[in-house]
Amino acid sequence: MEIYMPDFIQNNPALSIFAAYVAIISVISVFVCIYDKRISRKNRVELRVSEKNLFILSILGGSFAMYTCMLLIRHKTKHLRFMLGLPLIFAAQAVLVYLLFHFGIF
Repeated sequence: MEIYMPDFIQNNPALSIFAAYVAIISVISVFVCIYDKRISRKNRVELRVSEKNLFILSILGGSFAMYTCMLLIRHKTKHLRFMLGLPLIFAAQAVLVYLLFHFGIF
């Protein structure tokens, strides 16, 4: 099975690695978010993922995927720090990616 990649990604090794990294960290973020939701429903506090670790995954590149997942499974949607924090992290990351493209780093 071949995965489609646009030419501008396929012809740029650094961008290909970056795209793969973001995809992997996004999948990890979604799995961790779902895991935390399942554990929270079982009231197993000792097994919960800390909010700090959820934010670390977001900062590492999984903010959009984690935010979308949280909305879909209704996890931490009453926590203002997540409902505002994750979109702000994503916006900062989007600006950073734009600047990397603008200044020719990618």
